[in-house]
Amino acid sequence: MTKQRKGIILAGGTGSRLHPATITVSKQLMPVFDKPMIYYPLSVLVQAGIQDILMITTPHDQAQFKKLLGDGKAWGLNIEWAVQPSPDGLAQALIIAEDFLDGAPSALILGDNLFFGSGFAKTIKRSVKDTGGATVFGFHVKNPSDYGVVGFDKDMNAISLVEKPENPASNYAVTGLYFYDEHAPKYAKTVTPSARGELEITALNEIYLNRSELRVELLDEGTTWLDTGTHRSLLAAAQFVAVMEDRQGIRICCPEVESFRQGWLTKDELLTLAEPLKKSGYGNYLAKVAESEH
Repeated sequence: MTKQRKGIILAGGTGSRLHPATITVSKQLMPVFDKPMIYYPLSVLVQAGIQDILMITTPHDQAQFKKLLGDGKAWGLNIEWAVQPSPDGLAQALIIAEDFLDGAPSALILGDNLFFGSGFAKTIKRSVKDTGGATVFGFHVKNPSDYGVVGFDKDMNAISLVEKPENPASNYAVTGLYFYDEHAPKYAKTVTPSARGELEITALNEIYLNRSELRVELLDEGTTWLDTGTHRSLLAAAQFVAVMEDRQGIRICCPEVESFRQGWLTKDELLTLAEPLKKSGYGNYLAKVAESEH
């Protein structure tokens, strides 16, 4: 019997593209409009129905993350902790997480990625059930050379993966969300460091591609994907969240709300979480959801 899929959030790295703002604070703890950046990938995993989550941080940032999230119990989650001593590549996250996964399939998401859209929610809920092989998510971009890019055959089957290609095979970038079967840690250990000394996630995905076990889900036009790793993209993400929330009168990507909707929090538990946050307005929204959706 296949074990329940577990989640991994990689929130390591130096945040050097955001210096000097991130010299003293992890970029994943910086605000994206009304909530810390880390709430956005966390909400994705909760949306996907994943309750057991490993947070991988740098050694010196972990205390601040723990102050924010704790063990997750108050949110109906089980959050465990690990460190990435140095930024040696995204694929290293699967090796660090091996004991935590304990033979379970995984969902790895990068701590600076924001996803939003009703179509996206349906896509991940469908994909999370498919526990064989690997699934990556393609997003149409105008500047594919800045990303890992998927190449397709005439039937839109993935045939190539190239990191930051000079001549991209398509306009579809691989986003920072990856679903893997139970073999990912073992495969990650076979990846050799790239020219920049990192265990590249593209190299791990290529192992699945070469085994004909890689699926590429293309995110629809109603889905927004933002990588918040630069000053300009961080600003764009904050502006996007502000516009969406002001226009719709809701708050998006709230992990507490997603957990409540999964049935992992009761109305009273959500109201308890809401109480100390009411001065910011965030708590008022949690309370509104608790009262209207129970």
